[in-house]
Amino acid sequence: MAGSTFGERFKMTTFGESHGEAVGVIVEGVTPGVELDEAYIQVQMDRRRPGQSSVTTPRKEYDKIRILSGLFEGRTTGTPLCIMLNNTDMRPSAYDEIKSMYRPGHADYSYDKKYGVRDYRGSGRASGRETAARVAAGAIARKLLERRSVSILAYTTEIGGIRCETFDEDAIEHNAVRACDPLAAKRMIERIEQLAAKGDSCGGIVECRISGVSAGLGEPVFDKLDADLAKAMLSIGAVKGIEFGAGFQAASMLGSEHNDQMDSKGFQTNDAGGMIGGISTGADIVFRVVVKPTSSISVPQQTVDMYGNEQEIVTIGRHDPCICPRIVPVIEAMACVVIEDHYKRQAALLDE
Repeated sequence: MAGSTFGERFKMTTFGESHGEAVGVIVEGVTPGVELDEAYIQVQMDRRRPGQSSVTTPRKEYDKIRILSGLFEGRTTGTPLCIMLNNTDMRPSAYDEIKSMYRPGHADYSYDKKYGVRDYRGSGRASGRETAARVAAGAIARKLLERRSVSILAYTTEIGGIRCETFDEDAIEHNAVRACDPLAAKRMIERIEQLAAKGDSCGGIVECRISGVSAGLGEPVFDKLDADLAKAMLSIGAVKGIEFGAGFQAASMLGSEHNDQMDSKGFQTNDAGGMIGGISTGADIVFRVVVKPTSSISVPQQTVDMYGNEQEIVTIGRHDPCICPRIVPVIEAMACVVIEDHYKRQAALLDE
């Protein structure tokens, strides 16, 4: 299936469907001799797994990984590293009554038009379940980036119109929505629970900050670092937009306001988001993504079936009323993959 591989020097290929036997990933370009074990990767898997709180899907997948290749005596071998996660709580029968209908907001219609066939069991490859494989690959990239003193942190800044007013890094992993403002987090949780009780959902905004990246990463002209980060983020099904640094606010700024002036200590501001000309400046890389409301809702909606008949549809199943809490580790994972890939590209350039 074209489009299932991402990266150039550090490359991942994901496989599997939401209600199939398993999902997994093959990672190529892993530096040999690096200490790695399943427990390290499992930490990130546990952050993404379903069933964590009242504001996530109750599907019980513990996402216990198995490393099938690329590891020997606790160290990476440099050969393709394969990780698999068995699906254990599949309920494909939940889709039997609506399998011929196109669910609003889902990829049902577009997949059918592209392939002439689709896996109706929880969206198949288009399901958020696929992101478990990305998180596994991202954990490997994170391990390599730790050796470069690079850190990547994502967090929720807005859900359902409720915005964070403060930033407390310690609060992020101690509230159910991974918000950086503990007071706003409580209101966000209440909002999600209210909507879930009505069978509806909401979206939000997640910010990501990458620190410790050296200046000079990025490939002009088409493989700019921000372009590759944008592609990585927009490849996540729930993400519908991205901005870097000042982002869309730049439209109302003057050049004298937006330009990041420099002094002997470096950049005075970071409106560019840590990249100029698509190449890293050494400043923190900062971006925000828009996360759409969950498409699977139990509110009656208008649609058609595969035969063109108009239908009313209600999606019954186990779904996140808001994707933000569980997408945070996915965003971090994709950022890790992009940054490690570009470090390896830069190393290859210097060796030429």
